[in-house]
Amino acid sequence: MLTSLSLVFLLGMLLSWAFQKIRLPGLLGMLLTGMILGPYALNMLDGSILGISADLRQIALIIILTRAGLSLDIQDLKKVGRPAVLMCFVPACFEIIGMILLAPRLLGISILDAAIMGAVVGAVSPAVIVPKMLNLMEKGYGVKKSIPQLILAGASVDDVFVIVMFTAFTGLAQGGTFSPASILSIPVSIGTGIVAGGLAGVLLALFFRKVHIRDSAKVVILLSISFLMIELENRLKGYVPFSGLLAVMSIGIALQKKRYEAAARLSVKYSKLWVAAEVLLFVLVGATVDISYAMKAGAAAVILIFGVLIFRMAGVFFCLLGTDINRKERLFCMIAYMPKATVQAAIGGVPLAMGLGCGKIVLTVAVLAILITAPLGAFGVEQTYKRLLKAD
Repeated sequence: MLTSLSLVFLLGMLLSWAFQKIRLPGLLGMLLTGMILGPYALNMLDGSILGISADLRQIALIIILTRAGLSLDIQDLKKVGRPAVLMCFVPACFEIIGMILLAPRLLGISILDAAIMGAVVGAVSPAVIVPKMLNLMEKGYGVKKSIPQLILAGASVDDVFVIVMFTAFTGLAQGGTFSPASILSIPVSIGTGIVAGGLAGVLLALFFRKVHIRDSAKVVILLSISFLMIELENRLKGYVPFSGLLAVMSIGIALQKKRYEAAARLSVKYSKLWVAAEVLLFVLVGATVDISYAMKAGAAAVILIFGVLIFRMAGVFFCLLGTDINRKERLFCMIAYMPKATVQAAIGGVPLAMGLGCGKIVLTVAVLAILITAPLGAFGVEQTYKRLLKAD
């Protein structure tokens, strides 16, 4: 395990640096590291690392979402209003509809299989988007119109909506019936996640006010409570809809609201943690990518991914109608909402594990979606933000 970890960090950081030198996103180098070291290429990662890969990826996601919460001013989000709510589900709906319309024609699959594929591919990747938006907020690009904040919030809730839809569609494919309760669980899980996280954040703020401890110790406490929120989601599954990741982000928002100075210092600590967590996350995502699946997919699957991206962009455009966000800024939002990685890596193989007939093609398209959209979206953001957004 120690050898595997050293290879992950050293090669991941080296390739990330090399890609940045040629003006490409560093995460592309990290994904490539995972593909090279993973079980489908050189197979140099120990089984113990691969066995806990999903947990390690989730820890990295917790770190970046907590950092987002600590940096996100809820007043900025209130100024955006309606578009922030629409961004949580409308682009994903457009993409699922696009998949239902295009996939049966291009890949010869059924409408239900296309819906499952749309739910897998429809989720945006907070792991790619959140650090990019935090960087823009630090540099002051688009902050006056709350553009990075809008994208941050949408990307965090988008996953909840898509995973609920995925569960509903796979349930239908296994012979179940579509339940309106499954749709109702979306706002309930969002609400319970925000309330639980907000309450935990307020209690932490009170505790930090009364008890003076080092910031490093505060980070350990905050991480531990975040882990418990994820476990709470697992324990409540089947009883009460609950979003652990939204709760994690809400802790950071509440803490920032009640203890701004402490939140600012903790955000700096979390940005240092992200240096290692980012490498771990994207290398392990890369290790899940089976290149042979991607090679077999052919041109039809690639055309499909670009086709549904157009639908997604149309969804983002629809969300921003009637706002003071101009054409250039809307174009930036469309580009920033493209990347896919973490959710596709997490659930792309689930239909295959369930024994569904569409399992193999869903996994193939999920893999291709990561390979195409993660670098494309990250590169697009890096290359366009100075041209499309105003520096405040």
